[in-house]
Amino acid sequence: MLTIDNVYRASRALKGVARVTDVIYAPKLCEGAQLYLKTENLQVTGSFKVRGAYYKMTRLSAEEKERGVIACSAGNHAQGVALAAQKNGIKATICLPDGAPISKVEATKSYGAEVCLVEGVYDDAYKKAISLRDEKGCTFIHPFNDEDVIAGQGTIALELIEQIPDMDAVLVPIGGGGLISGIAYTLKTLNPRIKVYGVQAKGAPSMKNAIEHGEVEELPSVSTIADGIAVKKPGDLTYELCAKYVDEIVTVTDDEISAAILALMEGPKLVSEGAGAVAVAAAMFHKVDLKGKKAVCVLSGGNIDVTILSRVIKRGLLMSGRSCQLMVELVDKPGQLKNVSRIIADMGGNVTSVHHERANEGSDVNGCYLRIVLETRNFQHIQDIRKALTDFGFKLVE
Repeated sequence: MLTIDNVYRASRALKGVARVTDVIYAPKLCEGAQLYLKTENLQVTGSFKVRGAYYKMTRLSAEEKERGVIACSAGNHAQGVALAAQKNGIKATICLPDGAPISKVEATKSYGAEVCLVEGVYDDAYKKAISLRDEKGCTFIHPFNDEDVIAGQGTIALELIEQIPDMDAVLVPIGGGGLISGIAYTLKTLNPRIKVYGVQAKGAPSMKNAIEHGEVEELPSVSTIADGIAVKKPGDLTYELCAKYVDEIVTVTDDEISAAILALMEGPKLVSEGAGAVAVAAAMFHKVDLKGKKAVCVLSGGNIDVTILSRVIKRGLLMSGRSCQLMVELVDKPGQLKNVSRIIADMGGNVTSVHHERANEGSDVNGCYLRIVLETRNFQHIQDIRKALTDFGFKLVE
């Protein structure tokens, strides 16, 4: 059984292996709240996963260590298991979905693990790992549905209680549920007053659905930029712990996640992957009431695929009103573009792209369209620019 003593044993085992990650004050991310960030994105291997994986391996018998371990992962658990195996002198095989970011695949290999890419998502990699376990006789290191793994993740809560003893709430990402199970169990055992909120991507709400329907269910598919929490089916153990200890589970959209990633980069200067940013997204977009409360968002990982970072930033800029596109209908005569540019400049907007095209068939023969991409401060700034253009007499096309 999961016990608080097991969490404390995990904490002792992890000394010198996992970092005691800093807590950073970031009130600007959620107006009206005293918001803190638990920076597991700065953990060894770039995520919290090394905690549970390493502690699990310290509990293996000599015979189990000799046979080696196998795991499946969307990327972060893979690196945690690979590093833990390397430190314990154990051979590791990791099954990853073929869509996992190349950076995570290469990082896993760099720790000495053998990587097996599987077509599909996490759940497909899981089935392959179980098949290989049965074939080779290895020990399977489950990413979330294991009491020792959960105890390892619970060490984050022990650190938080020391770092912010008077916190009111903690917001935690949920994929399979191992992280929130460990944190919620530990916090509720030591201080039941603290609220624990889970956050899932809207495109992968497996635990939220399970809690609402009273049973573990498998989603037909998942779709989210938060690949680290794109899990079709939560564990039965994590489901029971979440049902008992988690106060509420909310969801955030990919656009909200993108805005949170951008806000973390611009504000506290932290790089977070999609799964790591969902708790901040929930705080930013007021998915739970944190007004007047001292709350902590767990940044569970920072292993974002740099190849999609520019796309994420672009979505984040749009979501936060920092970028917009305007279509202006003009009469094709000299001076029109100059007037549009002057108005935007006077309003403090910055034009980053201009596309001029003739009117389509059926419209005024002297008409044309100007498509402009702008850098703006916020949504109010966009509205002010739109009003200035229309007040001058320009027609904006929606």
